[in-house]
Amino acid sequence: MTAETEGSLDEDAPPAGVAFEEDAPPAPGTPLRDREQQVLDRIARARRRRPVVREERITLAHGSGGKATQTLVQAVFLEAFRNPRLAPLEDGATLALGGARTAFTTDAFVVSPLFFPGGDIGDLAVNGTVNDLAMCGARPAYLSAGFILEEGFPVADLRRIAASMAAAAAAAGVEIVTGDTKVVQRGKADGCYVTTAGVGLLERPVELSAARARPGDAVIVSGPIGEHGAAIMLARGDFGIEAPIVSDTAPLHGIVAALLDDLPPGGVRALRDATRGGVATILNEVAVASGVCVVAEEEALPVRPEVTGVCELLGIDPLYVACEGRFVAVVDGQHAQRAVEALRGHPLGAGAAVIGTVRDDPPGLVLLRTAFGGTRIVDLLVGDPLPRIC
Repeated sequence: MTAETEGSLDEDAPPAGVAFEEDAPPAPGTPLRDREQQVLDRIARARRRRPVVREERITLAHGSGGKATQTLVQAVFLEAFRNPRLAPLEDGATLALGGARTAFTTDAFVVSPLFFPGGDIGDLAVNGTVNDLAMCGARPAYLSAGFILEEGFPVADLRRIAASMAAAAAAAGVEIVTGDTKVVQRGKADGCYVTTAGVGLLERPVELSAARARPGDAVIVSGPIGEHGAAIMLARGDFGIEAPIVSDTAPLHGIVAALLDDLPPGGVRALRDATRGGVATILNEVAVASGVCVVAEEEALPVRPEVTGVCELLGIDPLYVACEGRFVAVVDGQHAQRAVEALRGHPLGAGAAVIGTVRDDPPGLVLLRTAFGGTRIVDLLVGDPLPRIC
């Protein structure tokens, strides 16, 4: 569970598109700054309300990584399982076992199609869990693998997926040491679902959390964004678009280690891999958890032209498109250039860039300075135009 603490409106909140009297538009003639403050006040009130799942049945939006997912996690799972190690809702839990500090995480993969340019559900399942451990600052060591298979699924495809997982595990330096297999009736699943869990060792005295960002920090992305999501969109063949885009799926623990080793202790505040919901969701999680404002620069965002083109054709903002081999780092602003140089020294970080800064006001918001000189709020999406992206 990696969703942060956003949540949808309470039952007392108005339905979408309907405002209470207190939230009526500002009167004509209200100064611009006052109107802006009223909007910010309404956002702050909404975020203080208790998250409530209003739907009676699960929808695809609940799996998108956006507001609906966060509400579900908080109102159902966190409510049931609440404990100090789960409460931060980071990419994994850090645990003290005997004399060792470890990180533990789990993930599930339902990507469609199972095979896509640049990868498949197998290496995605390995890399995804390896990367969650890396975001905790850990060296991944051991994984489990669980399979839910549909009756009639081709054994040849299962062998291909298993071989891909074995190759990805070898490349990441981890072992798959336990697992489980279940088969359901034909029509009760979509071929193959995979779950992985992982354990890693925390060998550095690091404390990484979305709640540790401070005003003056720099926000860095490790490379061009949106490639995995764009590759999946095209692989589905629903839009009749062709472009030379492949998934960026890759293990990130090596490049993370390079960053942590190059910066002084405490220089790296937070790490998050930009999967479901993309970079925009990560920035919102940091802003809310730390009570800060993240200001991103549109012109600084590294996006390959072909990804930009596909997103423009489909009306999708690359900020919300998933990556599987990129991460967001919040670092001490004094060490921003040093961090970028450390990332660019690794094969996976050649396109690393500073994309924004952290300031104190307005807290809990992400602002984007656009290429046209304006500023807009980058909010969480309720759902996702690209379900089953990982």
